[in-house]
Amino acid sequence: MSTLRSESLRRARIQVTTLGDLLLTAADRYPDSPALIFPGLRVSYAALAERALLRARCLQALGVRPREHVGLLLTTSVEFVECLFAIALAGAVAVPLNARYKYNELAYAIENGDLVTVITTDKVAEQVNFAERLGQALPGLEATVDPARLSLKATPKLRNLVLLGGTPRAGFLTEAQFLERAAQVDEDAVHESRLRVRLRDIAIMLYTSGTTANPKGCLLTHEAMVRNSISLGRNRYALRHEDVFWSPLPMFHIAAILPMCAIFDVGGAYATMGYFEAGAALAMLASEKVTATYPCFVTIMSDLIHHKDFATTDLSRITLMNSNFAVQPPGIAAAMLKAMPHAIYVGTFGMTETAGTVSTSRLEDPLEERIGRLGRPLPGVEVRILDPATGTDAPVGGRGEILVRGYSILEGYYKDPVKTAAAIDPEGWYHTGDIGSIDAAGTMMFHGRLKDMLKVGGENVAAAEIESCLQRHPGVKLAQVVGIPDARLGEVAAAFIERHAGAEVAAQELMDFCRREIASFKVPRQVRFVTEWPMSASKIQKFRLRDELVRELSTAAAANG
Repeated sequence: MSTLRSESLRRARIQVTTLGDLLLTAADRYPDSPALIFPGLRVSYAALAERALLRARCLQALGVRPREHVGLLLTTSVEFVECLFAIALAGAVAVPLNARYKYNELAYAIENGDLVTVITTDKVAEQVNFAERLGQALPGLEATVDPARLSLKATPKLRNLVLLGGTPRAGFLTEAQFLERAAQVDEDAVHESRLRVRLRDIAIMLYTSGTTANPKGCLLTHEAMVRNSISLGRNRYALRHEDVFWSPLPMFHIAAILPMCAIFDVGGAYATMGYFEAGAALAMLASEKVTATYPCFVTIMSDLIHHKDFATTDLSRITLMNSNFAVQPPGIAAAMLKAMPHAIYVGTFGMTETAGTVSTSRLEDPLEERIGRLGRPLPGVEVRILDPATGTDAPVGGRGEILVRGYSILEGYYKDPVKTAAAIDPEGWYHTGDIGSIDAAGTMMFHGRLKDMLKVGGENVAAAEIESCLQRHPGVKLAQVVGIPDARLGEVAAAFIERHAGAEVAAQELMDFCRREIASFKVPRQVRFVTEWPMSASKIQKFRLRDELVRELSTAAAANG
């Protein structure tokens, strides 16, 4: 073991608290410092804590009890952060819902997740009206007499919906009605609930796509969320109170909650925006004097470097970027290195089921290692590379399935002991389904997925979910979905369809059908029709479908210059 690594391990101390106390501790230490920065808006730690406690009182007045599940159907906003911490302070479990979910996806999550309350907004974002979408998801909602006591057959646990903003709507409590309930609960009642929360209680349930048609509720404890964030911020990023940490990722993602908690631990500022637009992002990076960034995904990095203002934006204050150049197109690394030669770039590997980060670079690692690999596991997190053919550990540098064990892995999938047992073995190892390797220096690399999964612009998408949607169309006999390369999104869905005899359904009709049923990032970008499937002894050989389509598209691109 190197002297540097030995010294780092000896200095490391386990630091952990609950999600609610993470905010209150920061407010105690830095009450007047900015906690949140949005374009044109700053919120201090004291103000954020006060608003979170107020909303926690409202939730308790509505009857939300410890360990019950509260959904958040909100875009990235101050309200999202207030409600996230309010739920934690009340001792309940936050369930952030993907803001791009369509009505049937919302209906599934609300019923499967046993949500008792859902908080949403009347603000229309990117042409999405959340109240209308919930109305579609919840039959009978508009006929509700008392919105504080819902009784819907399809979602029997759901007691109420809260609509932030000023617009009244049948079936929803208005924000004013929600806030006036705070008078019914003393703040001491919130603190009594807060102080009963255990570190191994569930803090957040995030729905993540797998290889099945419906997403799974991933259960993450307070320890997993907060300890992982603290370890990342202190042990690897060396964040300080003076730092401004920018992330444009939507708040319903682990990759937004993680850096926010990391910077809250040291009382720095978390800078973000309601939705990502490259020009506005560049302006914010300069005007707010951002020092650390977490763009992560190829779509965001690509949009930044190709924007007309990139070359003239002052990015000189940025000293840290979680860039993941090892898995980005080469042109992105070159452009960023030229624009910010002074910054320290790090690579990271992680996922929802591990509360975010598994491994990341150390600041003192050589540049070639930081941009060519994905770092070392965080202290307290173990990683193995398992040869799927032999079931034994792969040799140094050898490829195999990535297994993770430690404080940060999920407790399980909600109401799904079968999938939980398949994912977490008796020795506590979480089987990621990802292919990776670890070199002689102990650094990780990601090489692809064992699971039948796509990663579209950073979003996990199950092929089975899209196939299930396509097969609901009356003209489709069988659908198979694969991922194909995409210059901007990294990977997109392509569908192969066997039609029912006599059906005349066209490709565009199927894409339009999907667009009505599932989130836009899941919609196939290419549709091909087949009459005969390439088969092994018993299974369709998807890799042959994919390879043939990739060759077709490459040939067409070459012919068009």
